[in-house]
Amino acid sequence: MSLEYAHVTALDPVWARIVDEAKQAVKDEPLLGGMMHGSILHYPTIEQALAYRIASKLANRDMSEQILREICDAAYQAAPELAVAARADITAIYDRDAACHRYLQPLLFFKGFQGTQCHRIANHLWHEGRKDLAYFLQTRCSEVFGMDIHPAATIGKGLMIDHAHSIVIGETAVVGDNVSMLHSVTLGGTGKEDEDRHPKIGDGVLIGAGAKVLGNIHIGHCSRVAAGSVVLKEVPPCTTVAGVPAKVVGEAGCDQPSVSMDQITGCGK
Repeated sequence: MSLEYAHVTALDPVWARIVDEAKQAVKDEPLLGGMMHGSILHYPTIEQALAYRIASKLANRDMSEQILREICDAAYQAAPELAVAARADITAIYDRDAACHRYLQPLLFFKGFQGTQCHRIANHLWHEGRKDLAYFLQTRCSEVFGMDIHPAATIGKGLMIDHAHSIVIGETAVVGDNVSMLHSVTLGGTGKEDEDRHPKIGDGVLIGAGAKVLGNIHIGHCSRVAAGSVVLKEVPPCTTVAGVPAKVVGEAGCDQPSVSMDQITGCGK
């Protein structure tokens, strides 16, 4: 390892851990050596590895991998907060997903993480006025990962989307920091009005599988939305809602439901 590379990883513990895990993975399974080197060990920074991973996943005959890598590289250089959020997402997934045992897993294998990073690039492009390119990334993300997130939607850091299949997040939706959601969640509108029409999800919220949150309503911080619920009204902070339509059925059960991932009882109970 060069002195420059050692310096970078020393300042970036998330990336340093991913590099160490990739080296161990090559020792454990030499047949994955090409993948580990091509996806992780070839790059000095997590930004470059993310750009490669996104480009390799989204490239098609309409947009080459090289062009997509240049787009992603430029986005990470212009907006360092994108990679900061990616690091927070990796840490969140490792902490909350019982199936995640290494930091490299989200980067290489988890479509919830990969799709989220695609959206972050698309959102950056949207705010740069490059809306058609942002729409292209949205479409490819939907085709490849099964996640349909409008490029204008605002997504906080520390997001964990488990399994991620059939996630739908509308244009004016806002998702706070440290949110956890499972597959088939919809943050949608209730009509064809061209206004602020999608949900606002507070920090630390846990949204169960198949839940539908519809309309310009607020879901209070550190609340739980039970699996399969249809939420049409505001949800107070630190509460649990369930049913069709959803109603308050009790307190959230703990201070950080999105971290505990307990959808039935209180934290640790």
